[in-house]
Amino acid sequence: MKEIKRLLVLQHLEIEGPGLFEQFAKERDLKIEIIRLDNKNALPQTKKGDLILIMGGPMGVKDIGSDRYPWLKLERDFIKKELANERPIIGVCLGAQLLASAAGGDVEILKYGSPPKAFPEIGWSQIFINKSNKDFKALFKDPFHVLHWHGDRILLPNKAVLIASSARCKEQFFRIGNFAYGLQFHIETTGVMINNWIKRQRVCP
Repeated sequence: MKEIKRLLVLQHLEIEGPGLFEQFAKERDLKIEIIRLDNKNALPQTKKGDLILIMGGPMGVKDIGSDRYPWLKLERDFIKKELANERPIIGVCLGAQLLASAAGGDVEILKYGSPPKAFPEIGWSQIFINKSNKDFKALFKDPFHVLHWHGDRILLPNKAVLIASSARCKEQFFRIGNFAYGLQFHIETTGVMINNWIKRQRVCP
């Protein structure tokens, strides 16, 4: 973290802010800039020492090109450029989907059951770290439960390295290159955030 000086937050919805990431950044005296793309804020000019955090939202990769979210394509193009620049990136939920899409991946509706039908993954459940990812085994002690709130699954690009899965959705945590990580689950949430999501009936992508 010594090399990181600024946290750039790409936010798509008022109730889906950086949460615990912001708290973590403040404890380490990082400068924090929140870019509200839904409010037509311009995408940032990045520099060495930046960490890009891409938050979630009810929109999805399949909405790219929609008149309702004209900034989504610009955001994906921005992510593609920052991947090429090897800028540190963390994508959460929608952010993870955009990260995968920028690297050549895609998404599809998450299905479950026999016969399979659309079935969102919402609530707390365990994720399982791949045995090959020993570094993360030390960080995520078994059993490690996280909050899920999504209706799509990510189709990872060939260059991605899968780190962790849940029982219902394989693509939960992945790495692209050496500096970009995608988390389909929500590790940023506080109690206040979760209560707001429930009260406002948050829609999952």
